[in-house]
Amino acid sequence: MTKSRIKINKKTVLTILALAGPTMLEQLLHTLVQYIDTAMVGSLGTEATASVGSTTTVSWLFGSTISAIGVGFLAFISQAIGAKKYDSVKKASAQSVLAVLFFGIIFTIIPLALSPFIPIWMQVDPKIQKTASIYFFIIYMPMLFRTASIIFGTVLRAVGDTKTPMKAGILVNIINVVLNLIFIYPTRIITLPNFYLVIPGFNLGVIGAGIASAIAFLVGGVVIFISLWRHPIVSPKGQSLRPDFKILKPCFKVALPNALQRFGTSFGYVAFASMVNSLGEISTAAHTVANTVESAFYIPGYGMQSAASTLSGNAYGAKDKDRLNEISRTILVIEVLLMVASGGLLLLLAPNMMSIFSKDAGVIALGSVVLRMVAVSEPFYGASIVIEGMMHGLGKTTMPFVTNIIGMWLIRILGTFIATQIFDFGLIGAWACMILHNLMLFVMFFIYYVSGKYNPMPDGNRTNLV
Repeated sequence: MTKSRIKINKKTVLTILALAGPTMLEQLLHTLVQYIDTAMVGSLGTEATASVGSTTTVSWLFGSTISAIGVGFLAFISQAIGAKKYDSVKKASAQSVLAVLFFGIIFTIIPLALSPFIPIWMQVDPKIQKTASIYFFIIYMPMLFRTASIIFGTVLRAVGDTKTPMKAGILVNIINVVLNLIFIYPTRIITLPNFYLVIPGFNLGVIGAGIASAIAFLVGGVVIFISLWRHPIVSPKGQSLRPDFKILKPCFKVALPNALQRFGTSFGYVAFASMVNSLGEISTAAHTVANTVESAFYIPGYGMQSAASTLSGNAYGAKDKDRLNEISRTILVIEVLLMVASGGLLLLLAPNMMSIFSKDAGVIALGSVVLRMVAVSEPFYGASIVIEGMMHGLGKTTMPFVTNIIGMWLIRILGTFIATQIFDFGLIGAWACMILHNLMLFVMFFIYYVSGKYNPMPDGNRTNLV
């Protein structure tokens, strides 16, 4: 080991941060609004929080499957950019429009048809099943536009444009918060020093929160499509919208394992949440709020994952093995440092964060315990998702598929069943299994990375972290 191996190229660091920064800011603002959203609903009581949170994992099931399709386009486009094949970039963008139309319609019809049954399958408390069902139905009405936001946002990030999706996300969040104030609460008067301010309201509670989100999703989809259409590099303008299998085949070759992975793991989240819901209202609310809190502390991980995907794809497209190794090493160091800081903050602030969203002492206490447990595993999880992000950019999605499915079903789900249904360890036992799953992913991805197998280029060297 020599000192030359521990040097970090300043230009590479700045490139990574320039790509990851807007994505992290977008995630931060989205999480902030999610916090506000949860706090607004939480002010209506524990039942309202449980109604909204009880079907969240089903939303992940559909949303993550669509995101996987975006990964296929990301791998193709980022590699085409690296190879300077700009005509292929525009053609792939046009094919992404077809994908949005097809999958957007499919993933609208299926959730709407299943909305009456999902709360029952999720073992939601009978007294909130109807509200949960209506809320779920409403937020899936604009699924075509949500699909556009996900896939077109990924296409833009693939060419290094992370600012446009960030701006669209900010707009969606602002609309969501403003409409929440109108749809959730009744008309009210705020007294100011020199005048009264009347804020109109429909007093629709949880249903109002769903309507606000649906309208925001619709606007977001329109804005991101217009941005894509006007983009100088990746606009589909003038391209054929007929299926082009020379592009679709490599895209879906990458997307299919990733879609199966996300579908399988998201279905696992559904099974996981169903077992949590069976533990009662307090556990469901604590789990919902803790998930919301935790999402803010994953922001560095997912911001860096996006940068890792784009930059590794560019390096592969340019057939620059040394550049790929430099990027991977640098981004991992940055990621681990960020997630150590993030985990430390979560460990310290867990009770304070929980108290923002719930006034129930039982919910706060239980949620604080599980958050402090998961805080310790943050750096390990961050490293694994960055390595997975690099592999997405390289088009290598089979290994992540196998690893994630095994970890989800053999460790998290089977372990949670044993912990909650046999030994009665409750929510703490369930989260312990989740943490064990995350640690298993870190070990598997780290071994794969250090061995050099992640690098598909000829004569790939064994990778050294330092």
